[in-house]
Amino acid sequence: MAPADSNMGWLLHVSMLLKCIPFVLLILVSMVCRTSSQTGHITELNSANFDKIILSNEVVFVNFYANWCRFSQMLKPVIEETAKAVKEEFREPGQVVVAALDCQREDALAKRYHITKYPTLKMFRNGQLAKREYRAQRSKDAFVKYLKEQMADPIVRMQTQDDLKKIDESKRNIIAYFKSPNTNEYAILRRTASSLRDDCSFYVGVGDNFKSDTVSGDNIMFRPPRTKDQDMLYLGSMLNFNLLHTWASDKCIPLVREITFENGEELTEEGLPFLILFHKPDDVDIVKRFNNIISRELVGDKGSVNFLTADGTKFSHPLHHLGKTAKDLPLIAIDSFRHMYLFPNVQELDVSGKLKQLIQDLHSGKLHREFHHGPDKQDPNKQIVQGTVGSKTAGKDDSTDPPESTFVKLKPSTNRYSFRDEL
Repeated sequence: MAPADSNMGWLLHVSMLLKCIPFVLLILVSMVCRTSSQTGHITELNSANFDKIILSNEVVFVNFYANWCRFSQMLKPVIEETAKAVKEEFREPGQVVVAALDCQREDALAKRYHITKYPTLKMFRNGQLAKREYRAQRSKDAFVKYLKEQMADPIVRMQTQDDLKKIDESKRNIIAYFKSPNTNEYAILRRTASSLRDDCSFYVGVGDNFKSDTVSGDNIMFRPPRTKDQDMLYLGSMLNFNLLHTWASDKCIPLVREITFENGEELTEEGLPFLILFHKPDDVDIVKRFNNIISRELVGDKGSVNFLTADGTKFSHPLHHLGKTAKDLPLIAIDSFRHMYLFPNVQELDVSGKLKQLIQDLHSGKLHREFHHGPDKQDPNKQIVQGTVGSKTAGKDDSTDPPESTFVKLKPSTNRYSFRDEL
C-alpha cells in the first residue's frame, strides 16, 4: 500500500472513532444515572439486583418513586437520612436495607407490585412482601422507629403462668409452650410469627414454669378474641413452615374484619365494595351472628366484596348519610364506593339467602334500579333496599340518587400521592 493510502486509512479510522465517542459517553452517562438517581446510603433497585437484595436481607424497606412526582422529590432526602440512620443502627449485614426503585425505569417491577401511586412505601420481610404498605408519618424518626419495630422479636416470652392473665383478650392470639427455644420447631414458629405479626399476637412459655403444658411435647394453639376456653390446638407438623403458616393465617386473618380509621385507607385500596355491619361496641351477639352467616353462606363471595364490622358509635358520618344515628344500631349496609344501600331488616340477616341476594343485586345493578323504581314486576312483595338523602328515605319514584359513598373518602389522598394515571 502506498504511504498516502496508508495515511488516508488511518485518518478514516480516527474519524470513525471520534464519531463514536458521543455515543459511548451517552451510554456511560446513562449507566451512571441508572445507579445514582438516589445516591449515598440508599440501595437503588433494578431488575438485575432486585430479587437478590430482597431475599438476602431480613427487612428491606422500599421507596417506589417517580422522578416527575413532586411528593417523590420531597421524600428523597428523608429516605436518604433514614438509610444513613439505619446503617448506623443495624451494622450487621443482612439485617435491614433501605432501598429505592425508579418506577419509570423499572416499569415491569412496578407493575409486578401493583404500584399505582407515588411514592409508595413497601416492606419486605425474609423475602416476602408485607401485606400492609407503610402509611404513617413520613419522617426519618418515624421510619427508623417503624424499622426497629419490624426487627423486634415477634414473640412475647412469658415468664410465669400469671403472664397468661396479661394477654389482651380483645386480640387474636397464638399461644405456644416449648421445652426449649433452641430448636428447629421454635425457629419455624418465630418465622411464622414474623410473617403474621400485624395480624396476631404471639406468646410462648418456655422452661420449668410451663412443664405441665409440655408433658406431651411442644404445643401451639389459637385463642379467639374475647374467649378463654375455646383454644384451638394446632395438630400439624411443627417442622413444616407452610403448614403452620397456612393454619395460623386462617386463624389470624379473619373472613370478617373490623374497619377502623387506622386501616380504612388500606381496605378501600383493595377496591372491593364493603358489606358493613354497624353495631354498638358491646353488642357481641350481633357480631357473632354476622360472622356465622358470612362463614356459612358467603365464603364464595370473598373475592367480590369485603365483609366488615364497624363501631357505629365511632362511624357516625356514614350513619348520617343513611339517615340514621347510633340509636338505630345495629344496621347493615353496602358501600359500593359510589353509593350506599341499607339492608331493610337487620334481624333477617340469619335468613338463608338474604345477604347473598343483596350482594348479587349490587353486582347486577338491581339495587340502584329498585332504589329508584321500586321492586321489579316479578317481585311485587319484595322489600325495597333503602337509600337515603339527608334524613329522607328514598324509594319508589324518587328522582334522587342513593346517598354517596362515605368510605371512598378514605382512599389515598392527592395531598400525599401522585397517581399513575396522571401520566
